[in-house]
Amino acid sequence: MISKLSLSALPAITTAAIPAYARESLRAGIVHFGVGNFHRSHQAVYLDALFNMGDGLDWAIVGAGVRESDEAMRQKLSAQDWLTTVVEQEADSSSARVTGAMIDYLQPGDSAAIITRLAD
Repeated sequence: MISKLSLSALPAITTAAIPAYARESLRAGIVHFGVGNFHRSHQAVYLDALFNMGDGLDWAIVGAGVRESDEAMRQKLSAQDWLTTVVEQEADSSSARVTGAMIDYLQPGDSAAIITRLAD
């Protein structure tokens, strides 16, 4: 049975690698505009690996969108506690991992919040 991805579902996940770090210890260090699939399968994966080594915990990602359509992505990611799943496929195998590098996503159109986060 497939369950919805969330922090509370992590302990039950056995078919994917999950974050080995305490996400509450992460601090925002990156504001990323345009949180799409490419970003989530590259930068977020690299940061997740760094966090799993116990390093760079002050470089977590805060997403930011400036288009109205970015709100749909923010809502989807919020519903799964900012967690994403990345599947790597090769000719004869595949692996999955849950990444926890993102800790927030600013409301699209909230220029003041975006500027405040950038200046932080």
